[in-house]
Amino acid sequence: MIRLKSVEKTYPARRGTPPHTALKGVSLSVGKGEIFGIIGRSGAGKSTLLRTINLLERPTAGTVEVEGRDVTALPIRDLPLFRRRIGMVFQHFNLLSSRTVYDNVALPLELAGASKAEIAAAVDPLLPLVGLADKRDRYPAELSGGQKQRVGIARALSSSPQVLLCDEVTSALDPETTRQILALLKTINRRLNLTMVVITHEMDVVRLLCDRVAVMDHGEIVETGITADVFANPAHPVTRSMLHELHSLDTLTDADLSAEEVL
Repeated sequence: MIRLKSVEKTYPARRGTPPHTALKGVSLSVGKGEIFGIIGRSGAGKSTLLRTINLLERPTAGTVEVEGRDVTALPIRDLPLFRRRIGMVFQHFNLLSSRTVYDNVALPLELAGASKAEIAAAVDPLLPLVGLADKRDRYPAELSGGQKQRVGIARALSSSPQVLLCDEVTSALDPETTRQILALLKTINRRLNLTMVVITHEMDVVRLLCDRVAVMDHGEIVETGITADVFANPAHPVTRSMLHELHSLDTLTDADLSAEEVL
């Protein structure tokens, strides 16, 4: 589904600072319908790597393939259509305060020129899916943090993407709300067979949500594998150190992530 081959990203020198290489020969693959986690400390290159998948960051070298197509070869005019197939959920929600829940979810479709009937056909089923059927006409100021993130998730799904990119989606949430959002993402993955790539600095988010995980450090992938195996037998010092420091979600268990608690 997604394949990165020897991807590098170097930012040019600016104002007397030397060039900065954020990604150093990164290669990985993500299977269709998989939830793939990318974890690392701040500055490890996680966000840059995530943004190469939808070409918000164009690699300096290497290739990115999505559904067997080398998207790094796409001309600029084809990027908007390509990006509609890749939804993205952000840490800080990025909702428009003057628009209702329905209108925030509908925004990508409006920008793509969809008709009102097409928008309604896409948005109406999403609101109950994310648990917001009764919040349709509410404004962001009237919502909790978890509800705002649900709007962000529904908005990312409105264009029926094949891939969902999640950028630290639980970092601004309390543990209870985090549990609910992780359960929602698992439900969406199962119901829609949606491929997800999740970046986070929270080890327990990866443990509870992801099928496989890659650990990043200084722009490189230092360890990758099935999540349970990496957690049981961490091979790299960075992984062992992060597991040792794990504490933020230590009250959560896999049993907490049942779909029934989301809907």
